[in-house]
Amino acid sequence: MQKQVEFPNAAGETLAATLDLPEKPSRRGVVIGHCFTCSRHISILRLLGSGLAEAGFSALRFDFSGNGQSQGEFARSTYTKQIGEVKTAMAYLGRQGIDWIGLLGHSMGAVVAMLTAAAAPEVRGVCALAGRLAGTTPAHFLTSNLRAELEAKGRVTFVSRGRTLELTDSFFGDADRYDLPAAVAGLQVPLLVVHGDQDEIVPVAEAYRARELNPDGAQLAVIPGADHMFSQEAHRRRIVELVVDWFARLAAAASV
Repeated sequence: MQKQVEFPNAAGETLAATLDLPEKPSRRGVVIGHCFTCSRHISILRLLGSGLAEAGFSALRFDFSGNGQSQGEFARSTYTKQIGEVKTAMAYLGRQGIDWIGLLGHSMGAVVAMLTAAAAPEVRGVCALAGRLAGTTPAHFLTSNLRAELEAKGRVTFVSRGRTLELTDSFFGDADRYDLPAAVAGLQVPLLVVHGDQDEIVPVAEAYRARELNPDGAQLAVIPGADHMFSQEAHRRRIVELVVDWFARLAAAASV
């Protein structure tokens, strides 16, 4: 069963979400975050939501503020704000009787999930799809011309997925507060890193680096031929299978 739900973030903005529910009541849940400038409706996240529900999880995928159907301005996006929104989504699941919660994110959502897990001891496991887990800089988001504009004006305007969007130096200043490699290395819960070896946005070397940073806690799955958005159906099916199985084994080990 699927429900469209809403909940407010700390700024009072309404966040739009889709809740995929299992047939039988369950205490297991997963919060799912999307990529930069995307929404909760991209194919891989929709399939993961339904696959997790079939395996007995309540899967909550939501739009970060300023994206998709959620309220808020994209220009006010920061990792700190998005981490808070993931925690708000976790609290929403908690109010539904869910007490075993995992996190899953794609690309930017993977970074936010990772940083949230590092700061939220109640998280039981985190799955990072195509995430830049070795750290982020303006060069990862912007062309050289846009970086020059950011330096000169403190803000930059660009077009993504048909939208004209703005980022300010506050986004990058906030990102500098976080030591992502240290968070990966110090993570105290299981981490599943899934990456395509043909990722044209985030090199697969980032995935290997994450495992090097946390060799005891990180499991790596590299999908041959897969791109950043996992655009081929066969790749998406394989990812859903391995991710759902991974979360199911974690929850079963905890007898939930």
